[in-house]
Amino acid sequence: MRYAPIEPKLFVQNRERLKKLMLKNSLAVVNANDVLPTNADGSMALQANADLFYLAGIEQEETILLLYPEADDEKLREVLFLREPTEHLETWEGHKLTQEEARRRTGIRNIQWLPEFPRLFHRLMCECEHVYLNANEHKRAVVEVETRDARFAADCQRRYPLHSYQRLARLLHALRVVKSEPELERIQTACELTGRGFRRVARFVKPGVTETEVEAEFAHEFIRRRGGFAYLPIIATGVNACALHYLDNSALCRPGQLLLLDVAAAYANYHSDLTRTLPVNGRFTRRQKQIYNAVLRVFRQSVQGLVPGKRHKDWQQEAEQLIEKELVDLGLLNRREIKRQDPDHPAFKKYFMHGVGHPIGLDVHDVGFTTEPMQPGWVMTCEPAIYVKEEGMAVRLENTILVTENGPVDLMAHIPIEAEEIEELMRR
Repeated sequence: MRYAPIEPKLFVQNRERLKKLMLKNSLAVVNANDVLPTNADGSMALQANADLFYLAGIEQEETILLLYPEADDEKLREVLFLREPTEHLETWEGHKLTQEEARRRTGIRNIQWLPEFPRLFHRLMCECEHVYLNANEHKRAVVEVETRDARFAADCQRRYPLHSYQRLARLLHALRVVKSEPELERIQTACELTGRGFRRVARFVKPGVTETEVEAEFAHEFIRRRGGFAYLPIIATGVNACALHYLDNSALCRPGQLLLLDVAAAYANYHSDLTRTLPVNGRFTRRQKQIYNAVLRVFRQSVQGLVPGKRHKDWQQEAEQLIEKELVDLGLLNRREIKRQDPDHPAFKKYFMHGVGHPIGLDVHDVGFTTEPMQPGWVMTCEPAIYVKEEGMAVRLENTILVTENGPVDLMAHIPIEAEEIEELMRR
């Protein structure tokens, strides 16, 4: 664990919030993610299961959390199952949590080793009526590999077919989208790390450096401060920036080009999201600045649209209307094209084809019901853009924003975004 310890109060409160939403006489089960293979005998680093971390603060492989708020035996109302530390594991994989360490980290008193799980689980299944099973229900997820939770759900339903099964994701999505103060503190820390990385890179970029070298500068700043990349960094010069998820990060930065940086830090499993667009040689051309300021105007107005009660689709439509006007003013569209456009394929989508923002938190594209009105405590990204492939450039600007009753709070307001600020920072 690279980051500073988190008070277990956060996880205790998260579990209590979940219990209040569960049906009477119900049991919930959450599994850790699998350790995924690479090639030969290699494996990837474990990606913490966000739901398990939200409820218990645990990142260790093979962990299982059971919650049974109305269990007859009070000791079985919260049980955490862990791999038992052994000398063999210590030698090959390093330290594993002891039971006392797990108690201090999670606030859960009953910590058991994994071999105890089948017996205790069967006992509780014989007592409960409803069972909450977990799954990755993000509507943009492409799930081709069977997950640990999916295998468990299939086996559980096969062995206990007469129980009433419920979707745990429906409850966790409603809870996780509203961030508590301790969560906001960690998102703000991630934003601070992102700002440090961006300032370092803005002073580093010049003609002749590669996208790879730029990525290395971010990595140095994030990792040395106990953070990491929130997602695979997008560092794209020239026309590369017109590929929304460009990940090659290998091209040379040339004079006269723009460099799009969609790079941000994560801290303690909480994510931030930032995009900036820099002139490689330190000064925007007249045309580049026209497009940059057009996107910046849409960004400013779209941030102000992040208010409680607004639906995401309405916020998106407002941003699209703003982009459409800017495209006309830039000479990229004309009124005749707009008048004749297919409503299902509007003309502006040639230059702006993605969403203007999304929830962020324990996942970069965090869970939450974006079909419902925004609430105070939501943390959203705001990322308008204009992509002009025929001119070999793109401008995207993005910050991480907190929705509050008193208006949006830009958690990245300290990071330069005005064109003149960018030029001044690069001159240093």
